[in-house]
Order: sequence, then C-alpha cells, then structure tokens
Amino acid sequence: MAISEDWAVVGGGMLGLELARRLQAEGRSVTVLEAAPHLGGLAATWELDGLTWDKHYHVILLSDFHTRGLLKQLDLEGDFRAVETRTGFFTDGKLYSMSNSFEFLKFPPLGLLSKLRLGATIFHASRVKNWRKLEAIPVVDWLTKWSGKRTTQKIWLPLLRAKLGESWKDASAAFLWATIARMYAARRSGLKTEMFGYVRGGYARILASFAERLRHDGVTIETGVRVTSIVHEQGRVKVATTTGDQTFDKVVFTGPTIAAAKLIPHLSDGKKARLNAIRYQGIVCASVLLKQKLADFYVTNITDPAPFTAVIEMSALVDREEFRGRHLVYLPKYVAADDPIFDETDETIRGRFVAKLTEMYPHFQPSDVLAFQVSRVRQVFPIPTLNYSQGVPGITTTVPGVYLVNSAQIVNGTLNVNETLKLAAEAMPTLLGDAARRTQALQEAAR
Repeated sequence: MAISEDWAVVGGGMLGLELARRLQAEGRSVTVLEAAPHLGGLAATWELDGLTWDKHYHVILLSDFHTRGLLKQLDLEGDFRAVETRTGFFTDGKLYSMSNSFEFLKFPPLGLLSKLRLGATIFHASRVKNWRKLEAIPVVDWLTKWSGKRTTQKIWLPLLRAKLGESWKDASAAFLWATIARMYAARRSGLKTEMFGYVRGGYARILASFAERLRHDGVTIETGVRVTSIVHEQGRVKVATTTGDQTFDKVVFTGPTIAAAKLIPHLSDGKKARLNAIRYQGIVCASVLLKQKLADFYVTNITDPAPFTAVIEMSALVDREEFRGRHLVYLPKYVAADDPIFDETDETIRGRFVAKLTEMYPHFQPSDVLAFQVSRVRQVFPIPTLNYSQGVPGITTTVPGVYLVNSAQIVNGTLNVNETLKLAAEAMPTLLGDAARRTQALQEAAR
C-alpha cells in the first residue's frame, strides 16, 4: 500500500515557491509557510509613494535560463524586456563612464599598464573553469597577482569593502570569479555591450503570477505564519507556528542556516555547529523615488568613501512609464549582520545618504526626493570564505524527514534569482530520492 506524502516548504521566497512547484509536479501535496504577510523574500515588493516595485534591485540576464524558463511557464515571457545599459565609476571625486572599451582606455585614474592588467584580470577570470582552485586563494592575493598592487588598492579593494565590509580579508578568489562570470554572461558577443532585463510590472507581477499558478495546481500557501520549531515525532514532522501546529511527512527549510540551527532543535551538535559557522552578510537598502535622474548609468560603482555601496538607477533600465515618469534609485549598503546601522532610523540614514548624493551629483537637490524607504535584512548571502565548499551543509539533516535547501548551498555562483531557481532544480533528486528510501523503510516496517 502506497503512503501518500504531504510536504511543507518553510519560506515563501523564489526558492521556496520553486521547490513547491517542482514537488507538486512530482505528485506531492505541498504547503508553503511564509512568516511575512507577503511572498517573495529578497524578491518581495513594496509601495513607494503609490508605486509598487521591488524592495531590492534585480535584473534578469539573457543568460539567466532558469529565470527565463520560469517566465515562460508563467506566460510572462512576452513581457520580458532586455535593454543595453551603461556603467559609471565614481572615483577621486569625479563621475566617469566605463561602458565600453574606448571609455575604459580613457579612464584617468589608471595608467595604461594598470588598465591592461585590469582588463586581463577580467578576461582571465571569465575563462576560468576550475573555480575550486580559487577557493583556496585569498581574493586580494589573486587580484594583486593579476591586476597589480596599484589597481588592487585603487579599484578592487574599495569594491570588495563595499560588498563584503571587513570580511573581504576572509574571502576567496572564487567570489570575484563568480561575480565576473555572471556579469560577463550579460554581454552579448561582438560589441560586448551590457544587456540587462526586467519584466513589466517587476517582481510584483512575477510573484502574483507564480502564486496564482501554484494555487491553481493545488499548492496551499499560508502567509503571516511564523515557524517556531520543527521536530520529528512518531514518524511525522511537527511544525509549530504562531498560528498553531501542523504535521507533515516531510519539511524543507529554506531560511538562513543560523535560523535552521535554532528552529530544528533535534539536529546533531555537529550539524548545528556547521550551520552556525556560516557567516552572513546583511544589507540596508534605500529605495529613493526622485523627480529627475541622477545620471545615465544603471550602476555606478564607488571607490571613494561613501555611506552606500553603489548607485543603482533602475530608471536607466526600466521604462519610465513603469514609474509614472519618475526615477527610481537604489542605494545599497552591505554590512555585517550585527552592524549598528540596522538600528538607525530611516531619517538618520536618509540624511547621510542624501548628503552624499548632493556631493556626487551637483544638479541634485534634496527637494528632488519624493520618497525614501529603507529595507533591512541581516542575513542576505553567506560570505565566501576560503575553502567555503568544504563546509557547505547538506540537503539531508540528522532529523528524519527534515531537509535544508538555502543560499548557503550556492558554492559556484552569486546570490540572485536565477541561482536560487537552479538550486531548487539541483535539490530535487536528493529530496525525492531520500524521501523514497525513507518511505520504503516505513512500508517495510508496517508489513
């Protein structure tokens, strides 16, 4: 007699929704439990002065085949738009365009030799296939070897600090390789111009379509349900939540590893130690709605001291009709999970961020700001420390019926929606194979 399986997926981000879709397609009964009042996780949306758009900046590359495949399944492929974008650099108090080879050669802060070595570094990284060798090399050592000390200090180190804070000292060269590999894939052959894309309506539209499709196919989605513990009892998995207890045959947890260590109390001490050893980088990201544009660059990298990592001008990518003629800018600040900035008010952050914009863009006036909202996430992505892949937690756990699938298992890429969808696809054989073995054992025990 076959045993019917019901699964819970804890976490309603893109990873959790994709796991739910795939499990349901394999004939499982699936319930998604999301603590927030809305779906999306890092891809969630919010309202900004009447505009509903993404909380954090996202782009879809032409090479993001998993994301584009999902769009096709959701009948959204026709609303995908790919746009040629430009890149800026703010260094030595000036704004430069770095959007093509000619502008790169003109870039004043670096001499010709430094430029050649910088270009060679990027080209070499784009050709590397064995990323595991890079895991054992500190990123600054690798950069100094290929780009030289001056370029590393002038360009690379400020960018690493902006993304990783002081944790750049612990990062491996594989981190930069993964970043370069994805961005290089955004460039089409020939002119090598950047091609970034988006879906009309942003992730609000994607998430709405995704949820509608899942519910139509029989997936139960519960929002506003915070999980407080996950334990195995009498052959089932009990999920305690703020709205009551539920039991399932199997549970997949998609949250951060430190949350898994806390919420799954019967994990072995070794498993908990491994989960807690993974260090996360957080983000404080301001969404700023403006009357006028700042520049013509989708992304402006900053090597001078600044309170934010970069300037992401979404309206340089997205049709301004989406923003009702206004301009949307993201100002991200990547910090450690315990950074004091998480406790600062929006107004305090606004004062510091707006002051820097005034310094960077002479035409900008604080009165140009129509709305300013701050998103805070303490655990965004694991820091890619030396030999990171050796400590990656497995999908199966020491608790029967409980599985872990999360961003800590992305070992040869950067955190983005395409990588999370890919991770879901790669996790399925383990989830279903392990579940089948456990089910068979239960059947044999019942005979």
